Amino acid sequence: MTQTNFPIGKLPPTYLDQLLRTYTFSLPDDRVLVYPGVGEDAAVIDMGSRWLVAKTDPITFATDEIGWYAVHVNANDVAAAGGTPRWFMSTLLLPEGKTDRSLIERIMGQIAGACRKLGVVPCGGHTEITYGLDRPVVVGVMLGELEPGRLIRTGGVQVGDAIILTKGAAIEGTAIMALEKAAELQAHFATSFLARCRDFLHDPGISVLREAQIATQTVTVHAMHDPTEGGVATGLWELATASGVGLRVEAAAIPIAEETHRLCRFFGLDPLGVIASGALLIAVAQEEAAPLCAALHRAGVAGNVIAYAVPADEGLTLRTADGVHPLPRFDQDEITRLF
Repeated sequence: MTQTNFPIGKLPPTYLDQLLRTYTFSLPDDRVLVYPGVGEDAAVIDMGSRWLVAKTDPITFATDEIGWYAVHVNANDVAAAGGTPRWFMSTLLLPEGKTDRSLIERIMGQIAGACRKLGVVPCGGHTEITYGLDRPVVVGVMLGELEPGRLIRTGGVQVGDAIILTKGAAIEGTAIMALEKAAELQAHFATSFLARCRDFLHDPGISVLREAQIATQTVTVHAMHDPTEGGVATGLWELATASGVGLRVEAAAIPIAEETHRLCRFFGLDPLGVIASGALLIAVAQEEAAPLCAALHRAGVAGNVIAYAVPADEGLTLRTADGVHPLPRFDQDEITRLF
């Protein structure tokens, strides 16, 4: 039988689910409250008076702010579980023949600065020059705390819930396109426009810690999930799959910045499938959606109801100007087509 290599990006969700069921659940532990699963991005372990929330994620795109990026991306999943990020560890894999003191110190300085901003303590890790790399890779581990009983799971959506999206689609992807394809884009877009796109890492920003805290302090949150690879559409699929529900999604309600639209049109990408750190999906009872959106707006964070949860047999649909269609699926992030 011919073997087919996997493309760049996440493993197909059905295959990943098979792997996790085969190799993870054979080692049960009563203290592990959240095991790996499709859509569940952080482990949760009962430590007695506090629950430990643990997350690991690599940053593999070559970015000038890779250390800062690694801290925030890992903190996001701790926050989406309802936890408070506390401690950060990192493994720095650096390219042979391209690593000098300035590169090492820049990455470590970025990690330290991001940790200070979040009140997180850098507490360990590993650094090495690695054969075969053409760019730095940073693998982060974020550890956080959670009060017992305050866990928020991806799989907590209830039929009838409103699904709120903060900020908008493809925030991270907009910055990546401007950073990684700068030479190609400079011939077609103004310097000031591309600078604005690059700054999406900071404004509106890829951290969702603030909005997660606002949500948990304002209403009863049924589920939270930060869409990353595969974009907002994949985040919605993961939310629905983990919860065993369907979704009725309104395309017109999903905020997409003009900068994002322009870059996606240029490269022929669907913004709903472009990597989306910086957005947070929040499921709440319908009557709590308006108070939460108002609280987010008071804090300067955009929040919009983009979908409603329906019974699973109704599937996942997307209403557009030309009718109702199945919500698209992106087993590989749209942005991987550029690389």
